[in-house]
Amino acid sequence: MLLLLPLLNSEKLEIHYWFKDNSHNIDAVTLNKSQHEIIALLQEIAKEFDEEILIEIEPYAEGGFKQIFKVLSKQEKKGATIIGAVVLSTITAILITPLTKIAEKTTEHIIDKVFEDKSQVILNNKKDSLELRNLELKNENLELQNKKLNEQLNQNQLEEVSAQIINVSKKLENNIIIKKRRSNFYEQLANYEKIDKVSFRIEDRNNNFLSENFIKKQNFNRFILHSDIIEPQSINDAKIEIISPVLKKGYYKWTGIYKNEPIPFLMKSAEFKELVQKGQVEFKNGFTINCELQINKKVDNEGITRITGYEVVRVDSYFINDKPVETNEGKKHRKLKEAETQMLKLFRYEDDEILPFE
Repeated sequence: MLLLLPLLNSEKLEIHYWFKDNSHNIDAVTLNKSQHEIIALLQEIAKEFDEEILIEIEPYAEGGFKQIFKVLSKQEKKGATIIGAVVLSTITAILITPLTKIAEKTTEHIIDKVFEDKSQVILNNKKDSLELRNLELKNENLELQNKKLNEQLNQNQLEEVSAQIINVSKKLENNIIIKKRRSNFYEQLANYEKIDKVSFRIEDRNNNFLSENFIKKQNFNRFILHSDIIEPQSINDAKIEIISPVLKKGYYKWTGIYKNEPIPFLMKSAEFKELVQKGQVEFKNGFTINCELQINKKVDNEGITRITGYEVVRVDSYFINDKPVETNEGKKHRKLKEAETQMLKLFRYEDDEILPFE
């Protein structure tokens, strides 16, 4: 039967900065900025778990340069004793997992650490660090902690925590704040000349070593976002009331009202612009278009998504005396959608049809 590891009793995250020159000092600005990103990550993870945490920093330690974060739950409720450990496990998984498959790897990291056999953990960790030479001496203490922890947490609690971890991990994959904060952390270190690698080590309240992972400097790039631009949002059947059209050629922005808010936008539909420039469209008060609207976005340094601009990609129709007038490009788009719908129905019919025997 698998033992419950004391990882769920973990309380501290040690970030170890390893230097090429074996020194023990670090640039204050680099340390401050990296520390800021780690705290922001911890807070965002706790937010996803709908938990409040207390983050403390213990005195710095040498050996390269070591930064120790202590995470505790602020709330006294069922499972509160392990929420700090879950947050620590989650941030460790995020910090050692490249940009792809965050949710999958985060879940695997936490769940596997919770349920895998202790002897296998010891074997795996021995491959990571020579500091584990004395780990065998701690086995007796680890066994006592296992026994105590197993008495505190029954199987139902474990299943509840596991389900919560899986649910939150799925959200983490699309959490741009998580991605940006992690990117900021590694970008700071990548620009610091003397750093060689960084390691993340989890300890319990008795300073027992539980888990350690190393990331070399040449791999920092795998964690860094190289563009602040994110996937634009495309909205079909968007209705925009035109306030200020552009009646001549040139790179000028129109103004309209979308969802009761005024927006400046670029008219990218060549067909509709031609209709306007030829005077075939008459603008009156309340003139409205039905269109495909593209909302362009980027993420700032705090991980907050900002709108950078609006573009009308296609005008499907416009209204004259409350009557819709379909454009040629709108008609083509409508027929294409109808054809796709019919094709899907056809495939669905063929899949469901039971052919008689001949």
